[in-house]
Amino acid sequence: MIYFTSDLHLGHEAVIHMQNRPFSNAEDMNKQLIKNINSFVGTNDTLYIVGDISYRLSTEKSEELIKKIHGKKIFIKGNHDKDYDKSLFEFCDNYVELVYKGIKFDIMHYPLRSWNGMRHGAIQVHGHIHATKEYNERNREKGIYQYDVGVDANNYYPVSIEAIIDYFKDVPLIDFDNDYYEEIKRLNEDLEE
Repeated sequence: MIYFTSDLHLGHEAVIHMQNRPFSNAEDMNKQLIKNINSFVGTNDTLYIVGDISYRLSTEKSEELIKKIHGKKIFIKGNHDKDYDKSLFEFCDNYVELVYKGIKFDIMHYPLRSWNGMRHGAIQVHGHIHATKEYNERNREKGIYQYDVGVDANNYYPVSIEAIIDYFKDVPLIDFDNDYYEEIKRLNEDLEE
């Protein structure tokens, strides 16, 4: 099975308060997030870690924690990541395209306004924004095939590729000739205010 996670921020005490995470301290958070991942991801599964594995933690300590995470790890670098030992991962890059059961996935730490294949049902998987589950729900309601795999949006667990496919099943894709560009225009106007 293929799983995704992002924005663990292992070692980052302040993220607990900034994101209202239910942990008493960074050590508690580190243990629980790794336990949550390992409760889903087996040694033969693939785990895409879509950025921000740790923050304010030494490279050595970060790598010790990465070693505790199960699965064949694919690392997509985020804005807080260090140059970890590449041997800890099957593959490392800033962006990956994956086709699974005929569905294209564009995987990057950052959410995009436009991605390769978006007009044809490609799903953009990202992290970075520390959204809640409501963000993913709004995208689904609007027919925007974009999913935040960050722990904050997924109850501190990884999400399977099958769950993402199922999430968008029977959801009509947005009308890119009209609706999508009106939404982008509205978002840009909101940013200017």
